[in-house]
Amino acid sequence: MSVKINNELIETMLYFWQATSEGEKVGEDFIRGIANRPELKMIYDENFNEEDVRKVLSAISNRERLNDVSKQAKKFWNNNMWMMEDLGVVDMMVSPVKHLNLDDMDSEKTLIFIPGHVDEYYVKGDTILINFFKIMVDIFGGTNEVTMDGEPFEEHIRKIVKEN
Repeated sequence: MSVKINNELIETMLYFWQATSEGEKVGEDFIRGIANRPELKMIYDENFNEEDVRKVLSAISNRERLNDVSKQAKKFWNNNMWMMEDLGVVDMMVSPVKHLNLDDMDSEKTLIFIPGHVDEYYVKGDTILINFFKIMVDIFGGTNEVTMDGEPFEEHIRKIVKEN
């Protein structure tokens, strides 16, 4: 068995970031659909939940202030705002995710890329949720190297899968 990779939620978020950065208002039904995604529900707890995701994305789309939210929700807001600053960097972050191939790994894990908040990854049974916002691109060093936690992206992902 090989590792299954699911990028659906990141693909959905790409639309949100693109549309919002272009000044388009994203509908509440679309935002609720993101908040209700089973992938995100796996990381919800008493400090970060479906309503926090809805509030944050709605505030971003409507260009409203974000008040009275948890530390995790503020981090989620910051991460999403960062994505819209330079969609070219987002494309560089997405490329290795889309091209990630772990077929040679003997593991029955499912790897899901999500727009997380604080942690680099979350493990829920046979599912590993990777926080897309923890992917880094060296745009200032001129290499455009994609890393996570200071290691080459694919190498780091393989390490996470092996350890979990």
